[in-house]
Amino acid sequence: MNFPALDFSQAAGFAQAGLDRAAFFGATAFDCSERLTNLNLRTARSALENYTTAVSALAGAKDLQSFVALQQNLAAPAIEEGLDYSRSVYAIAAEAKDKIVAEFEAQLAQTNAQLFALVEDGLRGAPAGSEVAVALVKSAIAAANNAFDNFNKVSRQVAEVAEAGVGAAAEASLKAATVAAPKGKKAA
Repeated sequence: MNFPALDFSQAAGFAQAGLDRAAFFGATAFDCSERLTNLNLRTARSALENYTTAVSALAGAKDLQSFVALQQNLAAPAIEEGLDYSRSVYAIAAEAKDKIVAEFEAQLAQTNAQLFALVEDGLRGAPAGSEVAVALVKSAIAAANNAFDNFNKVSRQVAEVAEAGVGAAAEASLKAATVAAPKGKKAA
């Protein structure tokens, strides 16, 4: 097979593509880090405010029964805020993962197209009788792509099942906290 020589413009194109990928991944990582930092700062501020309010309320309890009732009433909102925080972290991470997967899939499709074009170019100069070898290469590439697609589908299904399980566990925790903290009782 005669493969075309790699010229400078092709090498520069490959280098630029690599630089673009690095810039994309860097920007995605910084965006995710920035969003997580902002979330953590908001959460820390809210936790401090809630802690101050809770301590003031508990300090104002007149007896042990009202103190326990206040603790129970404060538990459910704290658990819900923790769950909201967890959901937010998960959403940020999932969005970053989705961006990276989409970019990876786009790059894989482009690479496959370039590889098929290279094989087709190689076919033009191939000696007679090499069609079987070229068909084998094309078949191997298609099989690899199918395996990747199947793996990707299974990974997404596993992630959906895990997300549903985490959501159900979070709701069960919130319900348990709500049951433990009856809303009808108010501190004296």
